[in-house]
Amino acid sequence: MADKVTPPNDLTSTLNLRQLRAIPGSIAAEELYKSLSAEQQDVVNALSSGVGILLVLKGAGVGGRYLLDASETKIGRDINNEICLDDITVSRSHAIISKSSDGYSVKDLGSLNGTYLNAVSVRDSKISNGDEIQVGKYHLTLFIGGK
Repeated sequence: MADKVTPPNDLTSTLNLRQLRAIPGSIAAEELYKSLSAEQQDVVNALSSGVGILLVLKGAGVGGRYLLDASETKIGRDINNEICLDDITVSRSHAIISKSSDGYSVKDLGSLNGTYLNAVSVRDSKISNGDEIQVGKYHLTLFIGGK
């Protein structure tokens, strides 16, 4: 009787390299502020202490400004959001930015493409002065008055 030969275990997996993202080195908020145009610096300087603004510094919608003066600000493609980003890469109801006594936080609302904080996917996270939030192809940088 011939001995049975057992085949080697085949552990093959596939890695989709297009899904990998480079995580940029962090830039200090002061350095980022210095890189703003004079007009953008004036806008940030005019903010009341603790009030935030999102500036679009790169990607789609460069030059956009969104004041965060409410306790909650919804972001999405639907026109009923406080921040309406009209692009197919943005879900109708994509994310929400909340303001509390501790500062700001961002929460993904189950979007298809996810919400990224400084190039890292997040579901719910605190955000700080100089942080970049990516929603679809929009890159929104947070600046907080008095900082």
